[in-house]
Amino acid sequence: LREHQLEGDYLQADETRLQVLKEDGRPATADKWMWLVRGGPPDQPAVLFEYDASRGEEVPSRLLGGFAGVLQADGYAGYNQVCRNNPITRIGCWDHARRKFVEASKAAPAKKKGHKASKADVAIGKIRKLYRIEDRIKDLAPEEKTLQRQTLSQPVLDDLKVWLQTNSRRVPKDSLTWTAINYTLNQWDLLVGYCRDGRLNISNALAENAIRPFAVGRRNWLFADTPRGARASATIY
Repeated sequence: LREHQLEGDYLQADETRLQVLKEDGRPATADKWMWLVRGGPPDQPAVLFEYDASRGEEVPSRLLGGFAGVLQADGYAGYNQVCRNNPITRIGCWDHARRKFVEASKAAPAKKKGHKASKADVAIGKIRKLYRIEDRIKDLAPEEKTLQRQTLSQPVLDDLKVWLQTNSRRVPKDSLTWTAINYTLNQWDLLVGYCRDGRLNISNALAENAIRPFAVGRRNWLFADTPRGARASATIY
């Protein structure tokens, strides 16, 4: 599967927690990880699950070593090393940025009729415009998608960045809204990377969707007894 994935130049990665009771040197309650890499030739993507007790940089370096192309993931810094040491261009995930504003919106006091929308809601509205553009152009050829993103999405992104920079100074630094704004600005260069190539996606949803069956299953079977069992789960999924 890994050899097949390396034939392509666009991979998406994600990871999720897994409890393994009998991992040497690690308490049963400590988090271990199921990693996922999705991609390969555009018309034949493959999904690879792999268990590792670590969430450190050495795992992506092993899984993605030798890859050349674009890697899409969330903002986790564990992917930085493999991108530095290989000809890999990293892009971000707008779903993750939007999710932080949704959390801030839900935590905000209930809005009274006639009151202004919260800053988190304003940001969600601006990000929603990007997704509407993606929905409109989803059936276009990659080259045309690239052109449409430069024409339609770039002005929305420019407006959003100015809004974020302005409002980062207008919200308390201990608020969820500030956290969402700061995350988005820190990830900005990665988040706008999808506009450069019509083959790329605005979010990492395909990888998240691929790992979801494992996360749903985990609610039922709860844990793996041994590392061997965890690796068997990776093979089965």
